[in-house]
Formats: sequence, structure tokens, C-alpha cells
Amino acid sequence: MDGMLSQEEINALLGGGIPSSNGGAQALTDSEKDALGEISNICMGTAATTLYSLVNQKVVITTPVVKITRWEELTSDYARPCVFINIYYKEGIDGNNVLILKEDDVKIITDLMMGGDGLNPAPELSELHFSAICEAMNQMMGSSATSLSSMLNTKIDISPPEADLVDMAGEIDEAKVTDFMKKDFACVTFRMTIGELVDSTIMQLYPIELAKELYRRFSGEEDEPQKMPDPPKAPEPPKSEPTAPQMQQTPPMMDQSMMMGQPMMGQPMMGQPMMGQPMMGQPMMMGMMPPQDVNVQNVQFQAFNPMMNPVTQQENIELIMDVPLEVSVVLGRTRKSIKEILEFSPGTIIELDKLAGESIDVMVNQKLVAKGEVVVIEESFGIRITEIIKEKI
Repeated sequence: MDGMLSQEEINALLGGGIPSSNGGAQALTDSEKDALGEISNICMGTAATTLYSLVNQKVVITTPVVKITRWEELTSDYARPCVFINIYYKEGIDGNNVLILKEDDVKIITDLMMGGDGLNPAPELSELHFSAICEAMNQMMGSSATSLSSMLNTKIDISPPEADLVDMAGEIDEAKVTDFMKKDFACVTFRMTIGELVDSTIMQLYPIELAKELYRRFSGEEDEPQKMPDPPKAPEPPKSEPTAPQMQQTPPMMDQSMMMGQPMMGQPMMGQPMMGQPMMGQPMMMGMMPPQDVNVQNVQFQAFNPMMNPVTQQENIELIMDVPLEVSVVLGRTRKSIKEILEFSPGTIIELDKLAGESIDVMVNQKLVAKGEVVVIEESFGIRITEIIKEKI
């Protein structure tokens, strides 16, 4: 022994004395880590835009950091209950990845989604919270899959995400953790801020095999066409000097000096074309003919009469006189959140944006045409028109 450590021993020391279950050949190279970070950065940027539309708060996700880790190292960094969200690919990619969010972050996100302000979230996560976060992740990861489809030039689709609360302080829970987390895996870490409510860290975990497959597709290694061998060239005929008999078999057009003044049997003399066949060189002679004068004149258009026949115009309007239109009256409008709508019950009073005695809108096919006031005709409501809107319908 020369005192040098092998690569397997170095990996065992860096992994806390536990040999790598994947072996040294399965570790990610720097190029593969950079590609995985770039893919995750683009996908999570799209997911942040989707999350903004759900929580109505500014969402910022910073540049990711990629590393290879194990479950023991992961639990030492996150010794607290976290929400594991499993995303399975059902088309385009074979595998899955896991998104890890802190429990407090999930409480704030779900509270914002359900119409709250995020300042007083629920003390514990319920089934409603898990359903809400799964729906949020479904939309976020769905938009990420769309971005990934554009990058890899193939259709990628995911199954509905599954969420579980995992206590990372204890041993690995095989019922809630996927198989790839029992060995080395790739960990992509992001910093996420949501308005002034959340400033935390989220993680996305990939199996080594999936990370390598994404790198191959992202770099285009699988799309490179195989170079086909060139077809064999036909052998060239050997060159030899023509003999006297070969000179006699040469076509007449190849040796004009022999043909000059000596017509062959059945052929006309030079300069005398055959009947029914064009003369040799005739197209070239036609191209050299001098151009002839051409008479060019401006086109003459018939003048249009701007005056229309009023009788014809009246007949055209008659064609649409029987077309029915929907007339509706708008008493007023208001805007309510989903939480407020769910609290509706018989007897609830909804305040509109119209003042008492203010004119109401008369709509024709959702187009404002007039304003009026409500009247009562016997036992029915009616509208008395007070103003016609001057704009064209």
C-alpha cells in the first residue's frame, strides 16, 4: 500500500463512513449538475409564476444549488416535520421526484389560497390543507412539465401529486418515502420568498438515474442521428486509347470535321433541318432576335358611385329585423372571495355597487345600450328608459 485512498474510500469518508450504494460510476459530473440546476431553475421559475396567481403574493425563487446527498445528511439539515410532495411522471420521462416544503410554509400557502391573509394560519394541517397544497403543486408542476417539454422537445405529463407529512428527525419512513431516497440522490435547493410572509428554503430531490437521463436529453446526446456510411462508389471504367474501329463508331455529332459536306444515309446535310424537327441551334438564334415594340397602356377601372340606393338599403335592414336579441337589466355588481361565497346562507344580504335611486343598466347581448329606472307594472317589474347611450351597438 502506498498510503493513497481510493475513490470509494474517499466517498465513504465524505458520506459519514457509509459507502455509496450507487458506486462511484453513478455520481453526477459537474456538467450533469449544471444541467440539472438549469432545468430546475427554469421549471421552478414557471412554477413561481403559477403560485403567484394562486396566493396573490409576489413569489421569488432564487438560483438553485445542486449536490449529492443521503437521507442521513438530509435529516440533519431539516430536523423538523416537512411536507413531502411526490411527483410521478406518466409520459415522456420514466421516474419521479420529490418536492419538500416546511410545514409552516405549507400552512401559510394554503391559508392564502383559501382567502386568508396568511398571518394567522391553522395550528395543524388538516385534510383540507393537504388537498389545497396538492392542487397548488398540481398546477405548479404541471406548468413546470410544460416548460420541460419545450426544453426536451417531447411531451411530458405528470400524475396528480401526493402529499404526506414526514417527521425527518426519526428513521426513514418507507411508507411515505420513495425507494430512491434509500440511497444517494440529487438534491436541488432553492430559496423561496412569498411577499413578506415566507422566507424559507425548499428542496427538490431527483434519483441519480433520472438526473442523468435529463442531462442526456438536455444536452442532445440521445437526439444525435447516427452517421450512415457513405454508399460504395461504382468502379470507374479503365481509360484506354481509342482504336481505329472505335473512331468509326463515334456518333456524327462528336466529330463535325468528318461530317462537313458528307451527309450520312438518311440524314440531311448541315444547315438543312429535317421536316417536323427543330433546327439545331434554333433556340439560341431566337434569343438573339432584337426586341419588338410593345404597346403598354394603363388599365381602365369603372368609376364607383358612392351614392347607395335607399330602397336597397332598406331591404337589407329588413332581412335582420326578426333576429332575436337578449335584453338584460343589471341592478348592480359586487366582488366576493371564495371564502365569503361559501359562507352564504338564506337571509344573507349582499351589498351592490349601486346607490338607491341610481339608474340601472340595460344590456343588449352584453352591450350597454341604455339606462333606466325600475317600475312596477301590475305584478311584474319593468324598466322605464331614461337615457339612450349614443355609442354605436
